[in-house]
Amino acid sequence: MLPDNLGYLFDTALALTPSKPAVLQGDTVLTYADLDARANRAANALTALGVGAGDRVALLFNNDHRFLEALFGTMRLGAVAVPLNIRMGDEALRYVAEDSEASVLVASAALAARGGALAAQIPAIKHLIADGPAVDGALGYEAVLAAAAPTLPRRATTFDEVCMQPYTSGSTGKPKGVLLTHGGQVWNTDVLRKALLCDDTERALVAVPLYHKNAMIGAVKPFLLAGGSLVILPGFDAVEVIRAIDRYQVTYLTGVPAMYKMILAEKEALARHDVSSVRFAMCGSAEVPEELLEEFGRVFGAPIAESYGLTEGGPVPLVNTRWGLKKRGSCGLAFPGCDVRLVDEAGRDVSVNGVGELLTRNPGLARGYWKLPEATARKFRDGWLHTGDLLRRDADGYYYFVGRRDDMINVSGENVYPKEVEDVLLQHPNLRDACVVPMPHELKGEVPIAFVVAREAGKTSEDEVRRFFLERGAPYAYPRRVVFLDALPLGGTGKIDRGALRSRARELAT
Repeated sequence: MLPDNLGYLFDTALALTPSKPAVLQGDTVLTYADLDARANRAANALTALGVGAGDRVALLFNNDHRFLEALFGTMRLGAVAVPLNIRMGDEALRYVAEDSEASVLVASAALAARGGALAAQIPAIKHLIADGPAVDGALGYEAVLAAAAPTLPRRATTFDEVCMQPYTSGSTGKPKGVLLTHGGQVWNTDVLRKALLCDDTERALVAVPLYHKNAMIGAVKPFLLAGGSLVILPGFDAVEVIRAIDRYQVTYLTGVPAMYKMILAEKEALARHDVSSVRFAMCGSAEVPEELLEEFGRVFGAPIAESYGLTEGGPVPLVNTRWGLKKRGSCGLAFPGCDVRLVDEAGRDVSVNGVGELLTRNPGLARGYWKLPEATARKFRDGWLHTGDLLRRDADGYYYFVGRRDDMINVSGENVYPKEVEDVLLQHPNLRDACVVPMPHELKGEVPIAFVVAREAGKTSEDEVRRFFLERGAPYAYPRRVVFLDALPLGGTGKIDRGALRSRARELAT
């Protein structure tokens, strides 16, 4: 039976295999019984500080098992966990913490000083709990856990109660708090667990940020529900990932394309370590080049599949199952129980292979945005989430990500989708990476500009890349400028920072 409260996600594993490792982090091993007791202690410690149902608890953590304890402990009370993106600047982080109305801030040892500075600026934060060295006015994390009871009376939770309030990246304005529910998250986790064929023999490696959906729905939640184990690394380092696969006999990976590219580039480390334990990998948060899929299969002897998700949307409404047909470039099929439409700008359903905005309706949808009724009304209409993402669907029901509606380039009335231009450019034998963004143009309004990374610097010219595209792509879509970079800039979650490249494009147009 599935739990009604996401904080009790691993109930079945706790009952059947309490002594099995749930989390492995360095030399630390937490069994399911350990994780349960520590989550209960965290809940009781928060209760002693006055936290109750509906209250917000902000979590400022790098990758650490204590994040999971505090997260599940908060939710067991019916309180709402607010995971903070530690890669935000101080001003944005302060905005999020203040906007959330959190009364307690829990910080890891590495971020204790930053947590102290943050709490000092926000009067609503009444208590700071910090792991590690003492911070003025802070309660010691391990001390408050040790003083709290390891058991907790169970609280009934309704399906639509909010359990978590992550914030969007704020790329088009201030970050928005997304209201995710207990029932919706349990539903999405269970369907994804089945799609990934997760069971108690699996070990998932988590090197992406725990506060991000790629880690939480891509590994943490389905694997704890299934009774598997999590291997937590403090952050992403390609060589350390390879070593961890060997040391812990990892069977599953989740990440973004840039991470897999860096792992595959470490030829020496891959030759030294046994990575044959890997059975399957998922790739999300950004489109996946076909060449990456092929190389991963050659090196690891395991398939890698794409999925599509967004924080408000389930968060994963489309996925490639671990079994069955996978189509190159596709982010998979719609989840069972998940309605999906692709519509044009007039709201009409597009035909097969037509490009349209994805609308989804499923039990995992967010309840809206925290304290933003107008933004909620714009994004959530008649039970449907309007994602702002452009996809196409083939005759077999497989979906293909084309790009953000905001990223589409209008060249004298012709719609150019950056991904389609990038896909052509990446067929060039000397291009390893490409990102296409709009550049202002005096006559056409805007035109594509390509930022590319060469495999061998100096071997390929800008003119050659343009000619290569024109031989294969639509004339109106060719990149008017091609700029070679050593590497494409990445944002806090491993996605290509298109905003930075847009700014660069505007500078180049002047």
